[in-house]
Amino acid sequence: MNEYEILLIWDDEARVWIAQNDEIPLVLENGSLDLLMEQVRLAAPEILELNGREHEDVYLEFTTKRRARVIA
Repeated sequence: MNEYEILLIWDDEARVWIAQNDEIPLVLENGSLDLLMEQVRLAAPEILELNGREHEDVYLEFTTKRRARVIA
């Protein structure tokens, strides 16, 4: 089993979520968190294959990070 942690970070300036993982390697972005997670789920096996890495039994763990200013 191969498990990869995908970090999803909100870019407030660009108004998009960015997905990244150095092991795969992966960098994708989308304005919708759900659509971004689907993009990653579909792209990860292909990227692993292109990089000569086994991609059977791959699990993705999504971790989100979003910073919000509450006091101006």
